[in-house]
Amino acid sequence: MPKSELYDKGMAMRRRLMGDAAVEAAGKGVYADPVMQQFLDVAVENVFGNLWTRPGLDLKTRALICVVSDTCMGREPELALHLRMALRQGWTEEELTEVFLHLSGYIGVPIIRECMQLASKVFKEPRD
Repeated sequence: MPKSELYDKGMAMRRRLMGDAAVEAAGKGVYADPVMQQFLDVAVENVFGNLWTRPGLDLKTRALICVVSDTCMGREPELALHLRMALRQGWTEEELTEVFLHLSGYIGVPIIRECMQLASKVFKEPRD
């Protein structure tokens, strides 16, 4: 698929949110597969190029929305990715933990326990 201006804008935003090392690692991992590359092309253009660059919310708020959404839906692989992005946007481990604890009263303790176990692992990872 030819790369559009929106794709280029999306890739720049993806690198800003995730960091060059994470983008490069994903390109050599899951997105090395041609089928997954097609998914990535659509996500870069539509999600990162269109949604993440909209006015109205800052990147820090958008990152937290993703963490909350993933938590509520129990999407652990995406939650790990979005926790890393949230940390890169300035959320602290303490703030993110408080978000989980607050959500426990609304979506349930079992799912929050699982999400907090995942967060604990992410929080121990080295950061760039």
